[in-house]
Amino acid sequence: QVQLVESGGGLVQAGGSLRLSCAASGRTFSNYAMGWFRQAPGKEREFVGAISQSGIRTRYADSVSGRFTLSRDNAKKTVYLQMNSLKPEDTAVYYCAANPKSFLSSNWYDAYEYDYWGQGTQVTVSS
Repeated sequence: QVQLVESGGGLVQAGGSLRLSCAASGRTFSNYAMGWFRQAPGKEREFVGAISQSGIRTRYADSVSGRFTLSRDNAKKTVYLQMNSLKPEDTAVYYCAANPKSFLSSNWYDAYEYDYWGQGTQVTVSS
């Protein structure tokens, strides 16, 4: 079992920044690729970004590429999502998730690849 707890959400004006954190406990954190997804009211959950077990490889949705940056600290069992130049359309509940498969062989954009999920943190961007 892996337990994930997100933090860092809040209310920010358009153009502002937030850094989300996802703290893990339980099994070896470094064995898991980590992903972030988000879900806005009335919409399906969508992929935001993913980072490999080592942190060397990252992938982003087109909608956030160039604005969001993923990083991880395996010693602290934490993954971070730095969000810059936020837009009102970024408003959503953000979830982190853990994927035990090799980053290169998994469909890291697919929520079904992830075995463990956090409870989510709300991000609201005002215009």
